[in-house]
Amino acid sequence: MQPQPQMNHQMMGYDRAITMFSPDGRLLQVEYAKKTVKQGSTAIGMVCTDGLLLVTDKRIVDPLVVAESVQKIFQIDEHMAATAAGILSDARVLIERAQLKAQQYRVTFDSPIDTLSIVKDICDLKQITTQSGGLRPFGVSLLVAGIDIDGPHLYETDPTGIFFEYRATVIGEGEQEGEEILHKEYKDSLNLEDGMKLAVKTLQLVLKENFSIDRVDCVFIRKQKKEFTRAPKQKISQIYAELTGKTKK
Repeated sequence: MQPQPQMNHQMMGYDRAITMFSPDGRLLQVEYAKKTVKQGSTAIGMVCTDGLLLVTDKRIVDPLVVAESVQKIFQIDEHMAATAAGILSDARVLIERAQLKAQQYRVTFDSPIDTLSIVKDICDLKQITTQSGGLRPFGVSLLVAGIDIDGPHLYETDPTGIFFEYRATVIGEGEQEGEEILHKEYKDSLNLEDGMKLAVKTLQLVLKENFSIDRVDCVFIRKQKKEFTRAPKQKISQIYAELTGKTKK
């Protein structure tokens, strides 16, 4: 009698319900959500000596799309911003929830909310979807950056509801390659100007021939002013020209 072929998890239906663990203790729907994030457009976050920086690829594939109408970095409050990789409609729901919570806190306490409270609230909702029947996990990771009383903070959340604080990180399709570059070149002493150069360089190396200025969205928040500021296209073009010039030398 020939041995029966071993059935994989999908064939046995362990990926059909979010509340069902596989025999080796995995939630397969959550793992699928993580794969969705890795297919999303690249986003980079960085803590600098004088503030915070978020740079992302807008992934404009249709030349008829108005590039200025596409934004991948969102303002949560004056001192806080977020970007995402994965299903952007999922991200919009989470970011609008964060914006509302920040506004309510400001009205109630007449002061800006701390970044960690926003991150925990987002991750609480993400976690609920991993153990509730009839729901699916959020197929998105968020980078949330904010400047609090004690300085700048950068958090990464994933579909499981877990979050970590980083000095610099990458999410999306170029995650592995981008992290290798940051591990080699990121330093705690980088200011916003140098950080922007490193982020654009990283995005250029990840996207390769697909890179263009129109695809780059960049936002920074300075420590002193604590104001959400979108970098103008001219500034990104200038940085790219400097990088290209250095490469040619």
